[in-house]
Amino acid sequence: MEKDNICIDCSRHIDKVARTLKLDQTDIDILTVPRRMMVFSFPVKLDSGNVQYFTGYRVQFNDARGPTKGGLRFHPELNLEEVKRLSFLMTLKCAVANLPYGGAKGGVVINPHEFSRKELESVSRAFMRQLAEFIGPQRDIPAPDVNTNPEIMGWMLDEYEKIIGKKCPAVITGKPIKLGGSEGREFSTSYGGAYVLDNIIKGLSMDREKTTVAVQGFGNVGMHIARILDEWGYKVVAVSDSKGGIFNEKGLNIKEVMLHKNKTGGVAGFKGSKGVSNEALLESKVDVLIPSAMENAIHKNNAGKIKAKIILEMANGPVTTEADDILLKKKIRIVPDILANAGGVIVSYFEWVQNLKNERWSEEEVLKKLREKMEQAVTELSKVCYNYNCNMRESLYISAIKKVLDAERKRKV
Repeated sequence: MEKDNICIDCSRHIDKVARTLKLDQTDIDILTVPRRMMVFSFPVKLDSGNVQYFTGYRVQFNDARGPTKGGLRFHPELNLEEVKRLSFLMTLKCAVANLPYGGAKGGVVINPHEFSRKELESVSRAFMRQLAEFIGPQRDIPAPDVNTNPEIMGWMLDEYEKIIGKKCPAVITGKPIKLGGSEGREFSTSYGGAYVLDNIIKGLSMDREKTTVAVQGFGNVGMHIARILDEWGYKVVAVSDSKGGIFNEKGLNIKEVMLHKNKTGGVAGFKGSKGVSNEALLESKVDVLIPSAMENAIHKNNAGKIKAKIILEMANGPVTTEADDILLKKKIRIVPDILANAGGVIVSYFEWVQNLKNERWSEEEVLKKLREKMEQAVTELSKVCYNYNCNMRESLYISAIKKVLDAERKRKV
């Protein structure tokens, strides 16, 4: 294979699993070379009247198990190698969750904070005009990701439907509810992670009320998982966002913290709390640490300082491979992102099913189905951990890779 086609980070992810499963070179190629990679360059007229060219990506990594599925992000540092890695992880995540999907990822190289709402709409529609012929309800289904939201998905859906000349809500998930979005989608990733953590806590005979939690990243995912765990009786003692963090050893009232952030734009300065940096929060002495911000928050330089007993990866790739080894030597349990934050893609799947069937499910029904899916995945994880005598990340990779390769082999002529 051409070197430029290979996902370098994917090779690092599957290295140990490859030896355990005795994978041959064909298997390695399937797991490290994306099925399709697309790079787009497209012009957009800005409010000033000037025309600016943007770069967009879409990688459809593997579709052996079904149409590809994955988010679209708007970020100034987005690059093809990152999109390859994220689409690979989506392939594994869909397999872990037992969804009939392959994995994909994409987005646009842009800092959305530097553009007006009108300009973002123009970028969204222009990107969809490039992407439209390569996606579809049975081909590839995009969704929101970093710096994108239901409104942006709504613009993209509208543009896609104009191009094909008919209604097609199942082509995109994470849409506004009035355009066919699902109840519960806004906080589905958080509920999914909370269900997984609750199962693990019970398995370790730990009490909710005595379990302390720190959440790094108080965006949509981090905010809602903090709220949910607080409502369930966990003691959330620290949270942080990009502007700073807060700590209270007696526990924070998360709903009040949410109101404070809405008023001030950040969690810092919340009454009755002490200020804490993001770095200090990661190193705080708590039972559960939940990194919910960007990738690589825990790395080789700070992994040795982590004191939590459990790390729940709600962000994508918050623990580097070097840090992973350090944490495991410290006997810290790591719940990998491909399980911990799979709630979002599971409810995206529910949205897709509702669109295809022209049905509408209640929030209660969606969350009930989500809990069942997450609990099934945890049960399957436990069996693989027992059979292969390995940690959670290796067990999940083994399970997902076996499913992907089995589907590939059954498709061979």
